[in-house]
Amino acid sequence: MSLQLDEHGRLRHFLTTEGLPRPLLTQILDTAESFTGVIGKSIKKVPLLRGRTVMNLFFEASTRTRTTFELAAKRLSADVLNINISTSATVKGESLLDMLRNLEAMQCDMFVVRHADSGAAHFIARNAAPGVSVINAGDGRHAHPTQAMLDMFTIRRHKREFEPLRVAIVGDILHSRVARSQIHALNGLGAGEVRVIAPRTLLPHDIESLGVKVFHDIRAGLADVDVVIMLRLQKERMSGALLPSESEFFRLYGLTEEKLSVAKPDAIVMHPGPINRGVEIESAVADGPRSVILEQVTNGIAVRMAVMSMALGTGGENA
Repeated sequence: MSLQLDEHGRLRHFLTTEGLPRPLLTQILDTAESFTGVIGKSIKKVPLLRGRTVMNLFFEASTRTRTTFELAAKRLSADVLNINISTSATVKGESLLDMLRNLEAMQCDMFVVRHADSGAAHFIARNAAPGVSVINAGDGRHAHPTQAMLDMFTIRRHKREFEPLRVAIVGDILHSRVARSQIHALNGLGAGEVRVIAPRTLLPHDIESLGVKVFHDIRAGLADVDVVIMLRLQKERMSGALLPSESEFFRLYGLTEEKLSVAKPDAIVMHPGPINRGVEIESAVADGPRSVILEQVTNGIAVRMAVMSMALGTGGENA
């Protein structure tokens, strides 16, 4: 915990939602709310990070996440550098620590890190120079905290309070860093009940220890829920025959209008993207009136602005 917070309990790095106190999670959401007005203006900039340099270190491809971080930093008036890791010195054998020292010598204030290995962002944060902040943009199967917080922001805008909510997370829980971060955030914010719905082959063996209720039947799991979060099938992370086929997965776990009918009439449908239509969700639902999937993308900019401004000590009070 002390790695993420400074001696005053303020955000220094944002590496995981696990263990963060509820007031801090709420502060992130409130700060993001203050930035939504900026996004709606014709000139979408505030000077909070003027003179600061943010470096995107993406060791793993993700156009949407990198783009929203870049937009967020630029709307805070920061200078932004995108490092193409595939052509960087790490390919030539330079260690991650050596690379970090060289980048710090360029007087960067923040690293936004995406890496295929779990714990990579924590390693960089532990070894970063004083005054340098690290944001985890996704590490292995471990965490994706800004995605979780933009999801919490979207839920709060539609449902206002977390305490009464039943939330179902559906699909590939085993390989999903997003699911883990969502579960920690939902429980941290006091959600009434968090459910996970998946075949046994796509569930971690210790999932119930995270404070969730497990369902293997989607209709039973979706009964009377307020929020449905579908997950992408992480086919690139799978080894072995965890699924009989995509069509069989869709038949059993894909979200259709018919399966959604057992949820509450005002239930919202979410997906962190990118969507595999006809595998995780049918187009009628993804594009339907209950879907808030595109809102999630928009909200990601305000949430990432909030986290960056808080980690660099500006707090967003002048938004």
